[in-house]
Amino acid sequence: MKVLATAVLSMEVLVMGFAVLLASKDHSGTALVIGGIIALFLILSIGMLRMRVGWVLGSLLQLAIIAYGFVVTTAFILGVIFTGLWICAIVVGRKGEATRARLLANPREAKGA
Repeated sequence: MKVLATAVLSMEVLVMGFAVLLASKDHSGTALVIGGIIALFLILSIGMLRMRVGWVLGSLLQLAIIAYGFVVTTAFILGVIFTGLWICAIVVGRKGEATRARLLANPREAKGA
């Protein structure tokens, strides 16, 4: 679960970097600072995924990226896409961890015996 979430958040850092570059053309310094803060918090949330607060922060940042769409319009679309990927990372990751735990609990099942 953590690997998938890290991948999603890492890609979002790149997307926010490009969104800030797009915002630098037509918007004020405040819009740039907000975009930079979102990107910084994305990086911080990657490091905090060991704790529950990292997952909560990652989820809140999905909303922040969608809200950044008021500055860079394409952030609406990208925010929705990455929110879907974030949800998929959580759902698929939980299933993968449950399967791994089941296989570790019953090693015979893993060997096909």
